[in-house]
Amino acid sequence: QVQLVESGGGLVQAGGSLRLSCAASGRIFTINAMGWYRQAPGKQRDLVAVVTRGGRTNYADSVKGRFTISRDNAQNTVSLEMNSLKPEDTAVYYCNAGDYSDYVIRGSMDYWGKGTLVTVSS
Repeated sequence: QVQLVESGGGLVQAGGSLRLSCAASGRIFTINAMGWYRQAPGKQRDLVAVVTRGGRTNYADSVKGRFTISRDNAQNTVSLEMNSLKPEDTAVYYCNAGDYSDYVIRGSMDYWGKGTLVTVSS
């Protein structure tokens, strides 16, 4: 099993910035990609960004140019730098990790964190 622990959520005004971090532990050798998803109230959980061990990234169109995902393979962490935040970015953000092929085939990977709340006020 892999354990994922997120940190860095909170309340920010529109136009502001936040940085989320996620640390992986356990069977980390099974992980070759990490990412972030978000779920707003009453909506489905959607991809925000994903990064492979080799540094390949993929972003949702809604966050391109504003959010940056990065990964530290040595520390087994993934971060999400969020700039120019909008009220519509308000959601619970979940860390996701596992095999990249699972992301390609079914849209997400095996392991999930418990989530961290990001609230953007207008």
